[in-house]
Amino acid sequence: MRQGLEGLDGQTVIRFRGAGVSLLLAHLLFVGWLTLRPLDVPWMTASNLQPLAGIRADLSLGPVEATRRIGEGLLLLAPLGVLLPMAGGRLFVSPWASLARTVAAGALISLGIELAQTGVPGQVVDVDSLLLNTIGVAFAHLLVVPMCRARLRRKQERVGVLPRPGDEAAQGATPTIPRVGVAP
Repeated sequence: MRQGLEGLDGQTVIRFRGAGVSLLLAHLLFVGWLTLRPLDVPWMTASNLQPLAGIRADLSLGPVEATRRIGEGLLLLAPLGVLLPMAGGRLFVSPWASLARTVAAGALISLGIELAQTGVPGQVVDVDSLLLNTIGVAFAHLLVVPMCRARLRRKQERVGVLPRPGDEAAQGATPTIPRVGVAP
């Protein structure tokens, strides 16, 4: 059973999810423009298909340049760690299931971008950017989403919108008809 923002009125849920979807689309358009535009370069490096080779090469450039390059990889898709759950609008979901869904979606989006770059002049495929993008999505999700969900749940409990654990549902028990048997 999908439990979202049921405690809120319908307009609030629609606005919350709508804002999430709008921000998600805007971010994906920006990322698409940033990563898939053709570059006019005199030469190109070869594609990096060996995991962590690019990160090791970045680390050899010195701490400032390495921090910049690795930080760019971590931050490019990091907002997806927050925007994907926001677009879903769920308050009551397993934190691990939410993290797994979000990280998987972030990894697939990053993989799609890397595969699309194969046809763009001046862009090369780098498996390390796939790893860094996915780790960035996971970090953003872990740092923001559980805290925000807990805060929203506490806020709704204070207002009295959400039932406390162990309380009977607002509509009571499901009625039964004793004369009706179970079908074979």
